[in-house]
Amino acid sequence: MENKKEPYKVVLQGGIGEIEEKKSRFIANVAPVETEEEALSFIEAMRKKYWDARHNCYAYVIGEKAQLMRFSDDGEPSGTAGKPILEVLLGAEVRNVVVVVTRYFGGTLLGTGGLVRAYTQATQAGLNESDVRTTRYGVYIKITTDYNGIGKIQYIMGLRNIAIEEPEYTDVVTIKAKIPYEEEGAVRKEITEATAGKAQIEKLDSLYYI
Repeated sequence: MENKKEPYKVVLQGGIGEIEEKKSRFIANVAPVETEEEALSFIEAMRKKYWDARHNCYAYVIGEKAQLMRFSDDGEPSGTAGKPILEVLLGAEVRNVVVVVTRYFGGTLLGTGGLVRAYTQATQAGLNESDVRTTRYGVYIKITTDYNGIGKIQYIMGLRNIAIEEPEYTDVVTIKAKIPYEEEGAVRKEITEATAGKAQIEKLDSLYYI
């Protein structure tokens, strides 16, 4: 039996959030990443874009169980920038994401508490401007049926709000769909009963999907 895997959140499209604290500007850039190389490349791109800023602090989390986590204070007092950015990402349960918070110094020292608060709020503002979605763990299946069965199968999937890919019509009808892990047994049973066992259901893969 396969271990059930918990859903987690991903960034479909990154955004930019900005706050101001005592004339210091904090600009958070958020991006989806799959690998550490992609994260480092994005961080480097932000350093070039904001080359005239005093600090470009960052954090990234990669892997559905947050297997890889890194952060940097980039010259800010230890623990006041990178860690707060990371804490926001972990608290929001977002994975495969990198955030770079750029600070333009406004002339007034904020103190450690003020910095932690500012980097936290900037990161939250960046996530608020991003398209964050929750993934589900499920199975990718292929169903082969005769022409009599396709309408019944589409009806069953519709009741469960399961999207199906465009059917392929040959001498039989083939459809593919991603279904939640916990619904696989029930879906198989309903389709088998509705088609009197004529539909063939093949599991193609286990995967996370949106």
